[in-house]
Amino acid sequence: MTTATWVTGLGVAAPTGLSVAEYWAATLAGRGAIGPVTRFDASSYPARLAGEITGFVAEDHLPSRLLPQTDRMTRLALATADRAFADAGVNPADLPEFDVGVITASHSGGFEFGQNELRALWSKGGQYVSAYQSFAWFYAVNSGQISIRHGLRGPSSVVVSDQAGGLDAVAQARRQIRKGTAMVISGAVDASICPWGWVAQLTSGRLSTRDDAERAYLPFDDDATGHVPGEGGALLVLEDAGHARARGARVYGEIAGYAATTDPRRDSGREPTLQAAIEGALADSGVEPADIGAVFADAAAIPELDRVEAEAIAKVFGPSAVPVTAPKTMTGRLYSGAAPLDLAAACLAMRDGVIPPTVNTRPSPAYDLDLVTGAPRAAALRHVLVIARGHGGLNSAMVVRAVDPSAAADH
Repeated sequence: MTTATWVTGLGVAAPTGLSVAEYWAATLAGRGAIGPVTRFDASSYPARLAGEITGFVAEDHLPSRLLPQTDRMTRLALATADRAFADAGVNPADLPEFDVGVITASHSGGFEFGQNELRALWSKGGQYVSAYQSFAWFYAVNSGQISIRHGLRGPSSVVVSDQAGGLDAVAQARRQIRKGTAMVISGAVDASICPWGWVAQLTSGRLSTRDDAERAYLPFDDDATGHVPGEGGALLVLEDAGHARARGARVYGEIAGYAATTDPRRDSGREPTLQAAIEGALADSGVEPADIGAVFADAAAIPELDRVEAEAIAKVFGPSAVPVTAPKTMTGRLYSGAAPLDLAAACLAMRDGVIPPTVNTRPSPAYDLDLVTGAPRAAALRHVLVIARGHGGLNSAMVVRAVDPSAAADH
């Protein structure tokens, strides 16, 4: 029998809150955090809005020796990992070091650190470049630094697949748990709101250039013109069900199903494959479409991409047959951090029996979606689907299942 993978701890770092409670309260209240970029002067760039994290002071969370060697992304990730372990009621130092792994995703790595060191190289010379540049920019650095900080020597890695990466990392963690690892901390935290990172994001052609924060990021809206970037994400403590039971852990939910596909080239004449990813995740979880109580959408806010996602959802579930939501409209798209934050929200939604709203969007009837807008919607949720798509045609889908309290009890 395949062991179940349970979510026993959540850590979030979002523009709308740096704790689970703050983030969830803001999400249910529909309070957005998108606004003008403040981390650098973006006035001369085509896109000038972002979902920025405010109130995070790294010195309050990390020892001073870590600060010179870490990018903002990694500082956020380290603090988020600490909160996730605390939420799970786990001190990693008390566990065998080879029983706990770290698997994260990254979209861009430590862009801001790299930019600062390149500036020093160009303006002062190579002797002024930090030795930490050798790894602080690297997309695997969050996994490495979390592992070092907590002494974790179990299976560890990084996944790079843009917005889909957060789900892919959690899926890889589930595979390791099925192979015998007791616990893996997994998910993603991204942060690349700096001039170098901004220029890289602009090359996608998918950033909204509007200056009105309430009309800039509008998935499934006839006025959609692109997304607003953000920073942050979530890390989840994933645990073998037997291990979680033995220590009497609180359980948020089960990672029940997953599938990933890659779209054919746009000029191939073949159809996108998001529908197949959704169907694969349902099959992997052993549930029928009617069992899914809500869908957390990728929500690209590009008309063609929105059409593909809406059609895939409608073909699997029926037109307007399942509630759909995109709470990332409050934070912006957090790249690899977005889907893990949606997983955290899905767990909280199942716990509280409520579907959070999509803000600002005026749903277009062309999409045949039952989009939850305006206010949260009460719903008894047993299974929730999370969708994530990465640039270049990467599709991932994951089903989260509620766990009966009696099943989670220590037997």
